[in-house]
Parts: sequence; C-alpha cells; structure tokens
Amino acid sequence: MSEFKFACPVCGQHMMCDASQGGSVMDCPTCFQKIVAPQAPVADSKFILTGTKLADKKTFASNVDNSVRVEKNFPAGAVLGLLLLALSAGAAGYYFYAKKSPPPPSKSVAATNAALVKPIVIAPPANDANWSLELGTNAIADTPVAGRIHKQDFIIERAYFSSGTLTLRMGTKGPVELGAMINFGGAQAESLSSQSINVTADTDRAAKVSFRWKDESGTVQKPTFDSGYAMRLEFGPLANNHLPGKIYLCTPDVEKSYLVGSFNANVSKPKPKGIKK
Repeated sequence: MSEFKFACPVCGQHMMCDASQGGSVMDCPTCFQKIVAPQAPVADSKFILTGTKLADKKTFASNVDNSVRVEKNFPAGAVLGLLLLALSAGAAGYYFYAKKSPPPPSKSVAATNAALVKPIVIAPPANDANWSLELGTNAIADTPVAGRIHKQDFIIERAYFSSGTLTLRMGTKGPVELGAMINFGGAQAESLSSQSINVTADTDRAAKVSFRWKDESGTVQKPTFDSGYAMRLEFGPLANNHLPGKIYLCTPDVEKSYLVGSFNANVSKPKPKGIKK
C-alpha cells in the first residue's frame, strides 16, 4: 500500500490516506469537517495536496438548482396582480386630472363670447352722386347715416338729442371730432316727434348746421351753415326717450359734404330747475 499526506482545506490539518482512498470522504480530526481526499500524487512529489470540503460542492450545486427553479416557475398570478395594480393607478390618475381640470367651454358659451365682440364700423366710400342741393322725393334708405364731412368718410356710431340739438357723430365718448350738429333753437323732442322738416337751398335762414372734423394739424374745425344747404328730416314717434328719424343733408361747401340714412337718437331730459325759497 502507498500512503500520502494531504491538508484539510478548512484548518490545514495534515491527514494521511492510502492511494486507493483518493476521492473518498473523510472526517478532519481537528475541525471535524467532511473532506474529500485528493487523488494520490505522482511518485516522489514534494508538494502536499489539499483536500476539498464536501459542503462546498453541495452548496454550489444547490445554489445553481434553486436559481434555475425560480426563473422557470415565476407565478403567473403575480404578473396578473401587477398588471391590475398598474391599470388601477392609471384610472385613479385620470379621474384626479379630469376632476381638477376645468371642462372645455361649450359651443353656446363660445358663441355668446363671439357675439359680445363688437365689429369694427367702417364708413362706406363717399360718392358725389349722393350730393345734390335739390331736394328729391326718393325715400331715404333705412341704413345707418353715412356720407362725407370735409373730405372725410363718415358713418354714424352715436346719435343723441339734447337741449334742442341733434348730434350725429363718429365715436361714442369724448368731444365730437367728426360729426354734425343741427340746432333747432331750443325746441323739445316732443315737438319734433313724428314731424318732417324740409329746407331748400334758397331758404334765407334755417336751423343751424355745424360740422366737426380735424385738419392736418389735429385742430378741430367747427364751420356752421344757416342757409344755402338742402335738408330733409323725417322724425318718427318719440318713445322710451328715443327719437328715431331719417336725414338727407347736403351743404354748399367745396368738398360737397353730405349725410344720408337713418338714426335713433337718445333723448336727454333737461334737469329741472331748483325751487327758490
């Protein structure tokens, strides 16, 4: 029999075994670990072999088997549960966002907002054919008053009657910078209701007609005519502090100023005078 020595891989204890016992399991006398004896060395070897701990091989094999088993047998129920959880979270997020976000405006609201936007008023181009100092009998159009005042195109934006004066103007606030004023000598709106007034160009004196416009320097001009012009005024009935009417007016200036069309003047009542004690 040929014996050889080998060392315990755990504590280093030298152990003796027969060449025929290579690969067999032995107990270390010092650390009591189970050691697999190495194969017998070649003859006259000066190196001491080291055995192999039996537990290391089993642990390695066990770890490999366990890892493979986990990958092949991943439970389908867990996958389904995760999928349902993700869908629930998405639904909850959508509900929260929908509740916090304001609803889009309805078509009726959008249409109402669009109706509140006031369109820009543009005066139609003046036409010399509309100017004549001869009073005709043709009906005056129902379209808003439009025309020309000293080379500037005019279209009415506001009409009002106050202190015996009818004002037809562009713009709705502030001083009149483009318009006409017709002074009836302090007459009240009630006396003009449903009345017609015709002024021919050969009339010596008539109601004063004043124009307003800005010149190139920005200064407001205020010429007045009390004769030489032609005018037809057709007032409707006074109702609810409004005096409707139609006008045809042509003045004898070089620029051939004229106004023609319909209006609805707001009537301002005079303030009552205070009672003296």
